This record gives sequence, structure tokens and C-alpha cells, in this order.
Amino acid sequence: MEIDAKYIAEYLNGEVVGDAGVKVKSAARIESAKPGTLAFLGNLKYESYLYTTKASIVLVNRSFVPSKEVNATMVKVDDAYQAIASMLELFASFKSSRRRGRSLFSHISWRATMGRGCYVGKGTVIEKGAKIGKGSQIYPQVYIGEDVKIGDNTIIYSGAKIYNGCVIGSNCIIHSNAVIGADGFGFAKIADGSYKKIPQTGNVVIEDDCEIGANTTIDRASMGSTIIRKGVKLDNLIQVAHNCEIGANTVIAAQSGLSGSVRMGRDCMVGGQVGFAGHITIADNTSIGAQAGILSSIKEEGRSLLGSPAMDAKEYLKAYSIFRKLHKR
Repeated sequence: MEIDAKYIAEYLNGEVVGDAGVKVKSAARIESAKPGTLAFLGNLKYESYLYTTKASIVLVNRSFVPSKEVNATMVKVDDAYQAIASMLELFASFKSSRRRGRSLFSHISWRATMGRGCYVGKGTVIEKGAKIGKGSQIYPQVYIGEDVKIGDNTIIYSGAKIYNGCVIGSNCIIHSNAVIGADGFGFAKIADGSYKKIPQTGNVVIEDDCEIGANTTIDRASMGSTIIRKGVKLDNLIQVAHNCEIGANTVIAAQSGLSGSVRMGRDCMVGGQVGFAGHITIADNTSIGAQAGILSSIKEEGRSLLGSPAMDAKEYLKAYSIFRKLHKR
């Protein structure tokens, strides 16, 4: 489906600069875009591409003033990053069609409850006591254990495993091969030097509007619940250990790991490969750079941290600048 610049401007509450009738049917990166595509300029580091791009339409911030002639039609918006996210969602909606029905090759317990308009793919197993909300999409080869509860319009992609008793809210996305509710890493050393397994009797609760990346694992609590609050976005290959709690609208990039009983606040931003020691608390609005090591609680809200062990980002950059020059002394 093609849409024109006028439609995009109305959809985003923006302003057209150029040909309002030019049409696009997909989005592309500004440096490699082709005619008929929509691009965006959110970072001025890429401004030079604006003057050479072959994109038909480019989203720019309302305050942006070009330094030379722009061949593409521009649509000025309040925030180009948010605008391109909205447009990608719109393009995806043109292509996707919600599936319905249950494959003959799936196994659904007669004691499970399925909401209206659900889809269940081939090879999927849904155990007794499970409750699936209306409109949810369960792709092939998913396992949903006993007494699992899944809200409305949630998508669970192929290969995901949801262990017994876990709860997933509405409008969530669980990507392929994620494992929700495996046992936490709990063992007690006994007199002969071996380890006795500590039963993990809790569950995992994922609230509404969350997204869990491929191959991410969220362990069940030893007692109580491991909790992922509303709007959390977890990238691929993340480990969340037993009894953790991640606050609302926090985002965590790939290969990060949370040890047991970490309490992370809301609206935090965590880069890739960050490691968290167990039993610590992270304040709201904390930003943590990639590969940082968080060994103790962060009590002050709004801090930015870098390094391992982590420290204030400004202090880290000063220390690093000195470290780089040590060989010259």
C-alpha cells in the first residue's frame, strides 16, 4: 500500500515541505534509501546523507533547518525518532494479517481456556488450566504449561516455552526460543561438598505491553514472583534471575544479566553486556553504558554510569582519558 506525504503529515501531526503528493510504500535507512521509500534524520551526524539520499520522503525534526537544497520531500515533526517508529508500525500493519484458528497438529488440553479469535500453530502444546486471552497469536511449536495465564492480543513466536503457573499480560510480544519460568539458580552446599537443589516454587509475572527478545530467559522466583512491570522491553539473549523485579518502561539491551533479587527502577536504560550483582537496587531513571559492572545499589535517581565497576559517567571519561595517556609518561 502506498501513502503520500500529505497523509503522513496528517498521521504524525507534521508539516510537509515539498511535494505533498509524493508516495512511499516502505521505510529505509537514509544512506541507502531508494525512490519510493521513507527515511528519517534524527541525528545530525547523518545530515550529509539528507542532501544525497534517494528517499522520496524524509522525516526531520520541526526545528531542523537544512544548510543546502534537499531533493526529497521533508515532513517536519516534533520528534523524528518517535515518528519513524510510528510509521514502521503503520507499514507493518499493512503487511500483517492476524491469524485465526487452531492447527489440527496442535495439542490443547480440554481443560485449557481459549479466548475468541485466537490462533494456535502446528506442534504447539497448551496444558490443562492454561487461559489464553482473546485475539492472542500462539505460533507453531510453543509450549504453554499448566495454569499459565496469557492476556489479550499477545503474540508468542515459535519455540518459546512458558513454564507452569507463569502470567503474561495483554499486548505483549514473546520472541522465539525465549524461556519464561525456568528454575532459578538455587543450590545449597552440604557437608559432603555436593549441592542440594533449592526448590523454585514461585512464578514469573510479565505485565501488559512488554516485549521479550529471542533466547532471553526469565527465571521463576524461589518464592513469590519474578516481576517484569508494564512496558518493559528486553532485547535478545538476556538473563533475568529468580526474584528480580524490573520497573515499568525500562529497556535493557542484549547479553545483559541480572543476578538474583535485583530490584531495578522504572524508566531505566541499560546497554548491552551489563552485569548486575545480586540483591541490589537500581534507582529510577538510571542510564548504564554497555559492558558496565554494577556491584552495589544505585540509590540516586537519574544517574549515568559507565565502567566496571561502574562509576559516574563523567568521572569515568576523565579517568579513561588519563589512562590512555599513561604509556606516554
